[in-house]
Amino acid sequence: MEDKIQSSAQAGSTSEEGDIAGEVGVPHSSVDLHYFKKCEEPRGDTCSVHGGEAKDEGMAGATRIKTPDKVRKLQIVLYRKAKAEPKYRFYSLYGELLRMDVLSAALEVQRRNDGEAGVDGETLKAIHVDARKRERWLEKVREELKAKSYRPSPVRRVMIAKRSGGERPLGIPTVKDRVVQTAVCLLLMPIWEADFHPQSYGFRPKRRAHQAMDAIVESVYAGYTEIMDADLTKYFDTIPHRELMRLVARRVSDGGLLKLIKSWLRAPVVEEDKDGKRRVVPNRCGTPQGGVISPLLANLYLNPLDYGVNEQCRGKARMVRYADDFVILCRRGQAQPVRERVQRWLGAKGLKLNESKTRLVDIRQEGINFLGFNLTWRQSLRKRKYLHVEPSCASRRALQERLQGILNHWTRWKTIASVVREANQVLRGWAGYFHYRNSASVMGKMKWYSQEKLRRWMWRKQACEKGLWSFCSTHDLHTRYHLYALPTTAAWKANR
Repeated sequence: MEDKIQSSAQAGSTSEEGDIAGEVGVPHSSVDLHYFKKCEEPRGDTCSVHGGEAKDEGMAGATRIKTPDKVRKLQIVLYRKAKAEPKYRFYSLYGELLRMDVLSAALEVQRRNDGEAGVDGETLKAIHVDARKRERWLEKVREELKAKSYRPSPVRRVMIAKRSGGERPLGIPTVKDRVVQTAVCLLLMPIWEADFHPQSYGFRPKRRAHQAMDAIVESVYAGYTEIMDADLTKYFDTIPHRELMRLVARRVSDGGLLKLIKSWLRAPVVEEDKDGKRRVVPNRCGTPQGGVISPLLANLYLNPLDYGVNEQCRGKARMVRYADDFVILCRRGQAQPVRERVQRWLGAKGLKLNESKTRLVDIRQEGINFLGFNLTWRQSLRKRKYLHVEPSCASRRALQERLQGILNHWTRWKTIASVVREANQVLRGWAGYFHYRNSASVMGKMKWYSQEKLRRWMWRKQACEKGLWSFCSTHDLHTRYHLYALPTTAAWKANR
């Protein structure tokens, strides 16, 4: 496959290859249900976990995983070819899926992501007992794919509580399905990366929510002050399979790969009642949140909308999208016509706006919440108008609730060191995402809250023998007990 594409891609080698060469983003399997659990690396691409109004923890963004050299070389070739020939259809990808280095890289991605077992009960820990067992397991998967006897298992569905109320369905594929889906993502992501619009920021390599916020701020300062704050009704559950497969087939003509993707879309769902009874439900539309390939397919389906708004409405409107969350910034008087056009487009594609949550606002009069941030038009001490960006109220409550879960009377049996370690993990993740732009004031309040929460927890753990304030000073919290101190300095820009 490399040799076939390399010769025709030499002339089309572009500077964009760096976007793929260094790191390749692979979507998380949404089976990581531990909120804020893997957020120690600051400013990573798992930012949607932290947002109060953003994705649930099951759709935690894109993990930056460095692939082996041979796999990365293949991805660069695929990206160059797709970039050089926008209408080229890739016809020989299934053979690359059978490569052991591709499958090994996919298994390593899933090992780092961890996650729960699917309907078969198989866990990643059981596979990684030793290198020999891991190799046998991968060889068995490869043989199934080679003989084309591989069939996806039903998806286990769990319900995740939403902060806005209600529940969000989350699908958990088996480990084998997650590994094969990841391998397919490693092949398809560089192809579709060449096609995706630059104003799309969700679940993509080297892109994050901070860049989306920068684009919004720049657009407001450029005069796009009327904003359509949009919300789609059950987007991941309503994507029509037929229309989605047509978009996939525009770039992929490999029948084996198309069959795999269709089988994942149509895989039945196993639901479990409160009394423990299971029932199998057919999946007639949608790409379940939780599947590794779901974010990639979801980006693909909305990609034409990105181009439609940003290119056809150039000078009138700009669209900034993170997965299914998006805002459209318009010139004065353009918001209503643009909304009507978007509504017609979505209706033709089988999608629907959530009328109760979709709003048209003038950012100079009313603020909005996006990706866990609150954006409001304010006046500085120097009497200058500016767009103020800080963590939203819901995001602050999410942090407080998480700390309350760690520092309460049910955890007093734990050692101070273990509890502080757990709290620090949450605080570092929160700071890594929210220490951005005008967050200093909110960071100071959350820092004080974390100090008081830990101080009272330790005071009660030791039977309140001394006065609360004389028991432990703020200095001791950070030096003796090593509580992480949220940064309170100004952060005008996210690190690039």
